[in-house]
Amino acid sequence: MRKKRIMVVGPSRSGKTTIVNYLNDYNGPLKRTADVIYGENTMDIPSSYMENAWMYKHIIALAQDAKKIVFVLDSKNPKEVIGDGFSKLFNIEVIGVINKADSNYENIDKCKQSLKRIGIVEPYFLIRENSEVDIKKLKEYLLK
Repeated sequence: MRKKRIMVVGPSRSGKTTIVNYLNDYNGPLKRTADVIYGENTMDIPSSYMENAWMYKHIIALAQDAKKIVFVLDSKNPKEVIGDGFSKLFNIEVIGVINKADSNYENIDKCKQSLKRIGIVEPYFLIRENSEVDIKKLKEYLLK
């Protein structure tokens, strides 16, 4: 039986790889992700899989190896990149994360609306930049 991991998806530059590195206790340099990268606890999905509708089938197939899905949005650049109700395709928990949630509350509200539109229910994890407390709460929740 394959090891189930936490699948991390989101648009380009949303902070997915930073979250993945933290969940895997990896302190090395950040690298752009061109392929799916399997870590100790995670699957880092390239943003191109979300930004191109014809790639959705790959996210759906990869979810077979996931125990949870984390959907990351960037509050500094809240773009909508995936179809309504997309998270309802999965029979595992899908968690919403709003990254870089420091100040622009209007954008945080836009991110919350996007997560709701995708079908992800609250509560959402808000991660402020350089906040060990926020990322630690997320890690504890995901790896419990």
